[in-house]
Amino acid sequence: MQLKIKRTLTLVESQLVDHQGHEATPPLVKAAVVVVVDNPFAGRYVEDLSPYVKDSVRIGELMGRMAVEAMAGREVQSYGKGAIVGINGEQEHAAALLTSDFAAPIRRAIGGGKAWVSSYVKVAPPGTLIDVPMNHTNAIYVRSHYDGVTLTLHESPAPDEIALIFCLASRGRLNARVGGLRAEDVKGEDGLV
Repeated sequence: MQLKIKRTLTLVESQLVDHQGHEATPPLVKAAVVVVVDNPFAGRYVEDLSPYVKDSVRIGELMGRMAVEAMAGREVQSYGKGAIVGINGEQEHAAALLTSDFAAPIRRAIGGGKAWVSSYVKVAPPGTLIDVPMNHTNAIYVRSHYDGVTLTLHESPAPDEIALIFCLASRGRLNARVGGLRAEDVKGEDGLV
């Protein structure tokens, strides 16, 4: 099975000044890449979702290229994934597309990532907000990188579509100061000091 890709979208935001008016050094750059696909399983129960898992690799490769372009050479320090399933589908349809098979080519494209990728999936009509959670790429316990991206896809997903979303950021939150493991302390094979 090869899911039909119907549209793509890339959003990039650069936060140059914090809420107190201080210049952000370096700026916080967040990107979201979106691929909307047909959902041939919409409207019916299908026990075996492995065809979605298998095709997710191809979609992950595309989204990895989109992510690299969106980040324009900046280091990726945090990431997250999500999906909105059209109302004739179910959460499991997107869950099958967002496994580690999907994420592996994105990780390769952005230069790695040892930590699991936070995720959120919902069934909803077009125009619904989704908050995609994010965490540090190499250690989920880096509190400064607990963040997210909120998106509204005004035209997607149709009842028989799935909008897949991958978000990235160049650093942690501006003015993060709640302690815990620091990003600069993350290294090594296990993601820790």
